[in-house]
Amino acid sequence: MIEKLNKCTICPWECKINRNDKKIGKCRGTNNAKIALVSLHFFEEPCITGKNGSGTIFFSNCNLKCKFCQNYEISQYGKGKEITIEELADIFIEQQKRGAENINLVTPTSYAYQIIEAIKIAKKNGLKLPIIYNTNAYENVETIKALEGYIDIYLPDFKYMDKKIAKQYSGVEDYPEVAKKAIVEMQKQVGNAQIDNTGIIRKGLIIRHLILPNNTENSKQVLKWINDNLPKETYVSVMAQYFPTYLAKKDKTLNRKISKREYKKVEDYLYSLNIENGYIQDLGDNEEIYVPEF
Repeated sequence: MIEKLNKCTICPWECKINRNDKKIGKCRGTNNAKIALVSLHFFEEPCITGKNGSGTIFFSNCNLKCKFCQNYEISQYGKGKEITIEELADIFIEQQKRGAENINLVTPTSYAYQIIEAIKIAKKNGLKLPIIYNTNAYENVETIKALEGYIDIYLPDFKYMDKKIAKQYSGVEDYPEVAKKAIVEMQKQVGNAQIDNTGIIRKGLIIRHLILPNNTENSKQVLKWINDNLPKETYVSVMAQYFPTYLAKKDKTLNRKISKREYKKVEDYLYSLNIENGYIQDLGDNEEIYVPEF
């Protein structure tokens, strides 16, 4: 797999640079995985967090340039350290020993091939946890196909159906079409979410969507596409935690939290659809509390 980085087309930018020769493309990744944080995270959706927490691994750098990124020091400034594939496999095993409910790979796209190799090693060494691919959904379908059999749970964030705001906020006009194709492939691979008798997801797809201020119509379009193109059993997680940070503070369309009226518009529309499963986040001071499944 790693030899594919000699002419990198891992994501839709298709830079075709030789990352194994330390050349840097749009995502700024090299031949080594780069991570910024390893933790047990307790503020994901209930079926991901469980009792013991999700075994998150935050990867550095990103192939998007989101103005409102809440992890911008990691994604945009590249905070973190490079590690070998063997070290990454060891981290997977360490998270399992700590009692994590799963291995949660956050912003993994740039390092998909290194992750595949690390999973192979970790499974030989006893890794049994479900593996989550927690992505911005700006993915090449061919890369997602290469992940088949290695990823148990896909957790894409479907950001935009409007290509103009995709360009304005994240620098990629083709985001809607790219994300739709990637999500269809993800659903084909893992199917609908499979929740065990302890309430933990073991396999399947959960689609996240973050409500942005001044963009309720975009949220409705995202939800409509999910409703019209995926099984009604598809799990959807609608997030209301947005707050202005990074470059969003200087953007007049993004420099505030969402309003109660905006939240209600999206909430009402969500309940009007045929989507049966998922979560909608409370709007309030506690930004990481989820209401029961709808």
